[in-house]
Amino acid sequence: MAKLSIQGLSKTYPNGVKALNDVSLEIENGMFGLLGPNGAGKSSLMRTLATLQEADSGTVIMDEIDILNQPYEVRKILGYLPQEFGVYPRVTAEQLLDHMAVLKGIGNKKERKELVHYLLQKVNLYDKRNKNVKGFSGGMKQRIGIAQALIGSPRLIIVDEPTAGLDPGERNRFHNLLADVGDEVIVILSTHIVADVVELCSEMAIMNLGQVVYKGTPANALKELEGKVWMKVIERNQVEDYKTNFQVISDKMVGGRPQIHVLSETNPGDGFAAVNPNLEDAFFTKIESSTHA
Repeated sequence: MAKLSIQGLSKTYPNGVKALNDVSLEIENGMFGLLGPNGAGKSSLMRTLATLQEADSGTVIMDEIDILNQPYEVRKILGYLPQEFGVYPRVTAEQLLDHMAVLKGIGNKKERKELVHYLLQKVNLYDKRNKNVKGFSGGMKQRIGIAQALIGSPRLIIVDEPTAGLDPGERNRFHNLLADVGDEVIVILSTHIVADVVELCSEMAIMNLGQVVYKGTPANALKELEGKVWMKVIERNQVEDYKTNFQVISDKMVGGRPQIHVLSETNPGDGFAAVNPNLEDAFFTKIESSTHA
């Protein structure tokens, strides 16, 4: 079983921003969700794990490899899909994957071709293999991105904000693809989209302001809020008043009117109804409490 151990990881950028503040996580096989708002430190952590930036302090061990001190060893077992997966102009899908396979050390041309065709079929792009990747839709580019991340049988796969900007159909296809990958390896899915974690991950962490503010299962995060979340549909001009008088953890439009969720140990009255907490409630509660800690 693969195991990734992160201990006391910290990183401060030259402009004084503390991107990582004593981050510690233990991650094992399967899909692990890393959830947090923009600027929480998720991408800084992903870039550090992918050996693209150094940490100021801490240790990261992947099985027997010291990630911070053995970057070349890590890259042999790493698959990485960054937030922005750039592609060369005038390069076909097959050429791109063949090039990446060469970079991953697969020298045998026949072996490379078989692997590239296998991956193109896996991501449902075999019939587009001779098309320029530059002209692909966002979802197709993401699928090529995950295909290149699978080259070389990686033991650690990192995907950073993979579904941002995808339409619902592409997002579902991408989810199915990731779910197929996640059994024998560690897949870290970094996202600010709560639904991605709900649908894919058995373990998760929530980050805010460079720190881990929750680590556990999505189910346990919900259990902590049982009996404490209350819902009410209000008028649009009432939102600020309710935010002043109640601990509002989320508000969203439903049928043109705001539906608010508030956190309270007891029924706040005033027409509120009990509601089963969802992961979005847990996410916003953790973020809110850590921001004002």
